[in-house]
Amino acid sequence: MKLTGERPIEGKTPDSLLALHAAGYREVRERLEPGGRFLDLGCGLADGTATFADDARTLIGIDYDATTAAEARREKASIGLMTACSDGAALCLASDAFDYVCSSHLIEHFVEPRFHVQEVARVLAPGGTAFFITPNEPADFENPYHVYLFDPEDLRETLGRCFADVEIIGLDATPLVKADFEKRRNMAAKLLRLDPFGWRHKLPREWFVALHAAGRRVAYRFMADEQGGGNSGITDAEFFTTPDIDPSTLVLIAVARKPLL
Repeated sequence: MKLTGERPIEGKTPDSLLALHAAGYREVRERLEPGGRFLDLGCGLADGTATFADDARTLIGIDYDATTAAEARREKASIGLMTACSDGAALCLASDAFDYVCSSHLIEHFVEPRFHVQEVARVLAPGGTAFFITPNEPADFENPYHVYLFDPEDLRETLGRCFADVEIIGLDATPLVKADFEKRRNMAAKLLRLDPFGWRHKLPREWFVALHAAGRRVAYRFMADEQGGGNSGITDAEFFTTPDIDPSTLVLIAVARKPLL
């Protein structure tokens, strides 16, 4: 699978980003009952999806890329993972079909996220629970893949149109991780100073995205010895949830129940 910087890939993505995604999935796992029908949206190669497997649970992964979905199914055949290719805003799934739905770092990729939220609510069983994990707007880097960022109130309002019960908590990290993120933020700021007039935003979108992805590949290789391959020492243990969300809080986790659709 090609490295774009958006999909976490073992051995290629910086440790802190892998750990951030793992911590989000950990918090979801801790809120599940055994068994049930579990849907992971934007599953990629399903390394995170696989952590939800148990003998009594039906596990489904959805990805917008057919090749990735097929590869995930092959690689995770031993745990009975089933996958399909589908648009997260128009799911190829029956209504009321799942006890749990996880949308991890996906909702920010939709220009009109309400359609994604509506689909999650539609496929969730009446007594089910949905989880949305997304960057906290003030703490996010410039990223052409992130086309709609949320602060806590915006996320609560968006989800509240489709769910009667919405809880928002923060996922934050220790100073070690914050320093690691700040180092990359400063590197990005230096690169952006090479474009003081914002010409990148005047390019066709596909050019801007390709340029950004190429820059990330170069940056990740440059940082690999220090920040990748386990060399940083950062794991998901460095991340914790908090009810106190401020502009430095890295990620928002929404727990949504009682679908209205």
